[in-house]
Amino acid sequence: MRRLDGYLQHYAWGSPTLLPEFLSTAADGKPWAELWFGAHPLAPATLKEGGEALNDAIAAHPESMLGEPVTRAFGNTLPFLIKLIAPKEPLSLQVHPTREHARECFAAENAAGLALDSPERNYRDANHKPEMVLALEPFEALCGFRTPRKAASMLENLETPLAKRMLTLLETQPSAHGMRAAFRMLVAPAMRPDSSEIIALADECAARLHARTSPSPRIDRAVALLNEKYPGDPGVAATLLLNPVSLKPGEAMFVPAGALHSYLSGFAVEIMASSDNVLRAGITPKKVDADELLQCVSVTAAPPIRIAPERLSDATSAYFAPIDDFELSTFTSETGGANADAAARTLVGTGPRIVLCIEGPLTLETSAGVDTLERGEAVFIAAAEGPLTVRGQGRLVQASVP
Repeated sequence: MRRLDGYLQHYAWGSPTLLPEFLSTAADGKPWAELWFGAHPLAPATLKEGGEALNDAIAAHPESMLGEPVTRAFGNTLPFLIKLIAPKEPLSLQVHPTREHARECFAAENAAGLALDSPERNYRDANHKPEMVLALEPFEALCGFRTPRKAASMLENLETPLAKRMLTLLETQPSAHGMRAAFRMLVAPAMRPDSSEIIALADECAARLHARTSPSPRIDRAVALLNEKYPGDPGVAATLLLNPVSLKPGEAMFVPAGALHSYLSGFAVEIMASSDNVLRAGITPKKVDADELLQCVSVTAAPPIRIAPERLSDATSAYFAPIDDFELSTFTSETGGANADAAARTLVGTGPRIVLCIEGPLTLETSAGVDTLERGEAVFIAAAEGPLTVRGQGRLVQASVP
């Protein structure tokens, strides 16, 4: 077992208090958005002992660190990235590409001579980025397009010209073609509405919310929230086309490649394929490339993909996402009694794993040794270390490869 120091990201939308409180660290007034525990070369975790980057440690000993099945499938890289994410304000309205599209476009940007940290880049690696969030506290999001009929119902009692144009597109083409046309009209640079039109639409949504005539108060609240932060942004109007999502602690949602989404607020564990490829449609100060996003977005109506936990033992549950890159398990021990701390339980999993303590202390043991984790502490467990046993009362999450 190797103790990890996560890579902290101070994105502007992060909460200044949630992560510091979780980590029992003094807040410094900055936004603490994400804490990465992974081996992505742009923001790798480091080994506490010696300070070596996790990706470099894996590259030096891939067979023992990853195991032969993982290296055969993914090469000498850890295929997943696990994070703590704490949005106080909405993230950008965004999409992640497929692996094939990312590989092609990453190569093209390399050939064009763009540096990996260039603000002109869309693709910072050649990988896809399907992801899953597991709520630790109530978590709000937008994810995926509604059916054209349901989206039309959000527009029917609005009188602004923009709402009427969107409604006409959805009613004349009550299909994915109509939804693409409505979304394209909002975000494509050559077609984008004037900001005053979007503000007028958002004001009308706020008015019906106040009057209690909203067909979906959650969506109108999201429109009002986004318009307050990014007045006149096309993503504000696009919110009317999307599904609202509320996750309670312990609930999880999977976001496949191509799904338009935004995380609005809350605190969660996020696991994904090891990638930092993000294509943005709006509600962000970062680069927006709507034309590229339109190449990748899926406008097919689909409800948010909620992943129900599967009970593997009295202490372990797994959230099985339909993806080969990652698997997320939880371990919870609340047994009382004098011998509770002495009882050892096996945490199911093989191959390379990252284990993060959510509530502790908990004592972990593999063939490589023993360690005790407190809340917010994490370890990398190499494939060669074999099974993991846990003692104590608390809660862990484990990222692994299926």
